[in-house]
Amino acid sequence: MSDSSLTHDIQSRLSELADVTLDDRLTFADLTTLHLGGRPRTVVRCATASAVAEVVTLLDAHSVPLLVVAGGSNLVVADGDLDLVVVLLENDSLDVDVATGRVVAGAGAVWDDVVAAAVSAGLGGIECLSGIPGSAGATPVQNVGAYGAEIADVLVQVQLLDRPTGTVSWVPASSLDLAYRYSNLKFTSRGVVLAVELHLSTDGLSAPLRFGELARRMGGTARWPVAAVRDAVLELRRGKGMVVVEEDHDTWSAGSFFTNPVVDPAVADAVQAAVRATRGDDDADRMPRFPADGGEKLSAAWLIERAGFAKGHPGDGAPVRLSTKHTLALTNRGAAKTSDLVALAREVRDGVREVFGVTLVPEPVWIGVSID
Repeated sequence: MSDSSLTHDIQSRLSELADVTLDDRLTFADLTTLHLGGRPRTVVRCATASAVAEVVTLLDAHSVPLLVVAGGSNLVVADGDLDLVVVLLENDSLDVDVATGRVVAGAGAVWDDVVAAAVSAGLGGIECLSGIPGSAGATPVQNVGAYGAEIADVLVQVQLLDRPTGTVSWVPASSLDLAYRYSNLKFTSRGVVLAVELHLSTDGLSAPLRFGELARRMGGTARWPVAAVRDAVLELRRGKGMVVVEEDHDTWSAGSFFTNPVVDPAVADAVQAAVRATRGDDDADRMPRFPADGGEKLSAAWLIERAGFAKGHPGDGAPVRLSTKHTLALTNRGAAKTSDLVALAREVRDGVREVFGVTLVPEPVWIGVSID
């Protein structure tokens, strides 16, 4: 495969930049938590925010296709050779101010390391986001959330490289249009997050617990010591295969693969009626449905199960399966290809739509491949 946009001259200029290393050995199978995907043209490893900005600006100036990657926990990447350069964020600086609750993390910092440091310092607000794979820089892009908490609750600002202008500045969180699993950075290439600033509470207590499963585990919706909440969240996530363990293929995933759908209340009523007719009153009465902007939020995992997809579907021997612990995760059992993942994702999406008339939307970013 040839590409005149990535010339020897550009590669030489990249290799001369401070805090930059070129690596031609890595594939997307090495760079993603799904362990899937082909080979990029090269990987440019950036140890500092300034290196990231210089590399992206240089590649953009020469119209070289690129993809910014850090933890790789939210990517579905095509098989084969890919005509793009990976800009790998390894700027993992972390500053925690115990007195003020201010936390500043480089975009390449491992997110759970940020949470662990905050909890260790007695700072509250992100303990419910424990165990989420990926990097700090990815958290505002899709407004990462779990167990009733979102990064939007604590995000103050992000350091952003504006790609059209090449300028770097701190941008307030209020300008990102943060919503459920969304920001105006998602599915766009307008900017690259270089660092995040959070403001956390300093009293050693969590945010009020808003998620039923976690609140029941803790014993109520009150605020609890942050370390205790982190331990409970990690225990819950491990039980669902949602904490990455390399030897456990149930964790070779992109986390929750589909977002929880927000539907018109009439659609929610129709779904509940269908469940009542096929599964009885008890199951229908337990159907999760919660008020949300634009309608009501349903549980994607609950719909998947009621559409006939059990944990571990389609069974032993399949290269990609639903997790044996949680139906919302699609997992690589060790020797899969991206095409296998796409096939299962389509099967699940189409099955839920056929049974309930609700179309599930994938949460990961798709590169070189589509579910449609």
